[in-house]
Amino acid sequence: MRKAIIVLLLLLLICLTACSAKQKSNATTTAQTTTAEQIETTKEREMTQLMLKIEERVIAVQWEENESVEALKQLVTENPAKIALSMYSDFEQVGAIGSNLPRNDVQMTTQAGDIVLYQGNQIVIFYGSNSWSYTKLGSIKNLSQEELTELLGNGDVSITLYYE
Repeated sequence: MRKAIIVLLLLLLICLTACSAKQKSNATTTAQTTTAEQIETTKEREMTQLMLKIEERVIAVQWEENESVEALKQLVTENPAKIALSMYSDFEQVGAIGSNLPRNDVQMTTQAGDIVLYQGNQIVIFYGSNSWSYTKLGSIKNLSQEELTELLGNGDVSITLYYE
């Protein structure tokens, strides 16, 4: 009888060890899958970025990392957004986005090339400077104030936001 109990205990110990090893294997596989999915998502975001086109010219933009930009990205995920901008006060172009985005307005003095959200539903691109309360969306890169004035300061323009 004693031998039978010892054999049963040994068999139980072997079964428990096997089950534990199987659970560890499943946990490792799940962790590896999750990591692979995260890497794939990161690669997709690196390969696709929010683009800005003014009229037919593609413009390089350094986008901010905030909830307003994330909402703007979501807005144009499926279809590009074409927005008509109008000149205002000889230093900016303003246009309605067509929906409200989250905002975190702060008092700031903008510079030529700044892209901001105004009142949560309008995008503003500056070719001059202004002090007001905005949520910053980004900044145009590689264009001087003179180039921006030439591009934006001669009448109303349209922009397109899209993924590439």
